[in-house]
Amino acid sequence: MRALRGLENSSSSVRLQTALAVGTTPDSRFIEKLIERCAIEPDFYVRDMLTWALTRHPSSMTVPRLIDELRSEHAQARSQALHTLSKIGDRQAWPAITRALLTDADDEVARSAWRAAVVLVPEGEEAGLAGVLATQLGRGKRETQLSLSRALIALGEVIMPTLRAAMTDPDPRVRQHAIATERLLRDPDAGFEFAIEEAKRIMALGTTGKEE
Repeated sequence: MRALRGLENSSSSVRLQTALAVGTTPDSRFIEKLIERCAIEPDFYVRDMLTWALTRHPSSMTVPRLIDELRSEHAQARSQALHTLSKIGDRQAWPAITRALLTDADDEVARSAWRAAVVLVPEGEEAGLAGVLATQLGRGKRETQLSLSRALIALGEVIMPTLRAAMTDPDPRVRQHAIATERLLRDPDAGFEFAIEEAKRIMALGTTGKEE
């Protein structure tokens, strides 16, 4: 299809303009190619524009195909499909946000799954989601940990029993991350680095800080 030929261009600016044009004049015949390109597109900004273009099409057509993509063996395909589902916000996709995706070995996939889950979780299922997310406390580097903290905090006060349990976990990384997340929940302006330092101080004193 001529309108999509630019997505194969070696220039990222040409690919970006093509995705913009496709989103500006949506056509259901474009959906498959847009999703295929998401799986292999190396440029972050182009991927984001591809996602935007997909959100411009009817969710009844995009969501089932994106859900199929969650079973891909390619991490970027899974991650970008999750990101797009979070932007579409159609809760019919919720059953597809599985525990396997929320605990995916690839950090980018897991982070995308956490963000999507928080957007799509049905009312009343937040505590169950918090329980699954809490199994990932202490995981990865700061960027990954911040993503998880943000996802948990977005669920609100329902996370507190789960966080309190994690504050007594045998793994010090889990304890530290749980304490930092609780600090951020109480004071969103504190910043993650400050919350982590505060968590280290609390652990050094041998308390979870719950008494404060």
